[in-house]
Amino acid sequence: MKKAHQKTLQAIFRQPTSGTIAFADIEALVRALGGDVQERKGSRVKITLKGEQWRCHRPHPGKEARKYQVEEARELLKRVGVTP
Repeated sequence: MKKAHQKTLQAIFRQPTSGTIAFADIEALVRALGGDVQERKGSRVKITLKGEQWRCHRPHPGKEARKYQVEEARELLKRVGVTP
């Protein structure tokens, strides 16, 4: 895993939950872990990692993931056994 992905992983697990993580960085982390990011209609995205799914919307107009999205990403990572 690249250092940038490791930083994103640490930021996702940091408490209190950060609202400054770029959603694209979360997508890149999932891809680096062997996951898949599928485009859906509009801003919808389906993220699959080790058989677990997370459906969400890309944030707009900004690029940062909302706090609840970071928490959902953290839960997905925990479900598949990924920790910092």
